[in-house]
Amino acid sequence: MTQPPRTATQHAFIALAPPDDAKNELARALEPAYAAHPDLRWNRIEDWHITLVFLGELPVRVVQWLRSPLADLAAARPSLELSLLGGGHFDERVLWSGIEGDLAGLHELAEAVRARVRECDVAFPERPLRPHLTLARARRHDRASVAAAAACLDGFTGRRWQTDRLHLVGSTVSGHPGPRRYQDIDAWTLVSGGPCAEAAPRRGSRG
Repeated sequence: MTQPPRTATQHAFIALAPPDDAKNELARALEPAYAAHPDLRWNRIEDWHITLVFLGELPVRVVQWLRSPLADLAAARPSLELSLLGGGHFDERVLWSGIEGDLAGLHELAEAVRARVRECDVAFPERPLRPHLTLARARRHDRASVAAAAACLDGFTGRRWQTDRLHLVGSTVSGHPGPRRYQDIDAWTLVSGGPCAEAAPRRGSRG
């Protein structure tokens, strides 16, 4: 496979993902919203993630450097029990489904991931974690559709599920023709239940 040029960049983030049956359960609950609001910019179901840290636009080689440190971290972190709950919106522009379950563990994992990225000398936007699953975005001047779509999820409570892997997700490389698409760069299995194992030895990010 041809390697991208050293100057190539891509958007990237580190996340958890619900299993397919949990996503399909939410998609069925969204069917009335899909039908009533087709002009919303709906995310593809395969792009549904719970973002732990948004890395922004980075050189492809920097994103690749993160793989080994994140693999070490995932091998020492326990899986979490979570579920999807209801819907809401940010500023009438972004539609989301909420997250419930082991939120304390989720915040702890997010901070551990952020600390590991900082150790690699990779700068990223320091945004507070607001656990959610982004579903759609409103088009310009549309201030009503997102709130109405969120109401379609009133009363929705998804089944509980275990997080199984930590995902490093990247967009198509800058300059790629067509719309930006995201896919896993890599994913690592989390420890199945139980307390967190002892932290793995740190590795240098660029050594």
